[in-house]
Amino acid sequence: MSWRTVVITGCAKLDYKMDYLVVRKQDETKRVHLSEIGLLMIESTAVSLTVVLLCELTKRKVKVIFCDEQHNPHSELLPYYGSHDTSIKIKRQIGWSDSSKKAVWTEIVAEKIRKQALHLEERGCYQQADTLKQYIKELSFGDETNREGHAAKVYFNALFGMDFSRSQENSVNAALNYGYGILLSYFNREITASGYMTQLGLFHDNMFNQFNLASDFMEPFRILVDKKVWEMSPVKFEREEKMELVYLLSENVEIDGKYHYVSNAIKIYCRSLFDALNEGDISLIRFYRDEL
Repeated sequence: MSWRTVVITGCAKLDYKMDYLVVRKQDETKRVHLSEIGLLMIESTAVSLTVVLLCELTKRKVKVIFCDEQHNPHSELLPYYGSHDTSIKIKRQIGWSDSSKKAVWTEIVAEKIRKQALHLEERGCYQQADTLKQYIKELSFGDETNREGHAAKVYFNALFGMDFSRSQENSVNAALNYGYGILLSYFNREITASGYMTQLGLFHDNMFNQFNLASDFMEPFRILVDKKVWEMSPVKFEREEKMELVYLLSENVEIDGKYHYVSNAIKIYCRSLFDALNEGDISLIRFYRDEL
């Protein structure tokens, strides 16, 4: 079971040898077995790596994220074929009924708002938490009245102040966007590894977004990023703050009666969503519970 998050900084050379990632930096050489790696982040543009390593990482379904010169996630490595039966799974995905997609999306939205309400209660924002609980009761099939959007406004204003907006350029939004980007990339990994297409979403349907399905699936996990950013209260957003969000994937949550790393909880959760969509049974969905 993969669990390590490996971040490569500075000037380094990466290679593959006998099932190991080999990292050479000046006179120092380190090795990590590929079976242990869940996420490899290339944070520096001064890193060189071999094609054989990229091929092995892809075969083993290791998520690889490349950062730009500002050390922000810029692109990721995705295989053409994530599963031996990709073709049949894509046919199933295309055939998912609108009612099944709306039913699953409704459950995702309800769980996201529920987690937002619990988070607000943890911060002592009881009145706003009650408002979010009321939104859950008002939630319509497929969230046609956009309770999710209304909940988000109440939620972020309660956490970061009435003047806060997600469109602002500040360290809080920079941290939120960075953390969400890491989550999105990991969900892309699981969707592709399971043999499905990231472009075909349940609710998200933007022709310019090639990650519509991951954008749908990740919604309840956003709160993990929100909690970390609130705890950090970043006045700046530099490497130290970024690493706290990267290593969020190695923290523990409870899912399906057991504790797992967030990275493995995403895998369990995604597979349960695919089961629910293919079987038309929302009772198959498995949501995580925060360890705290």
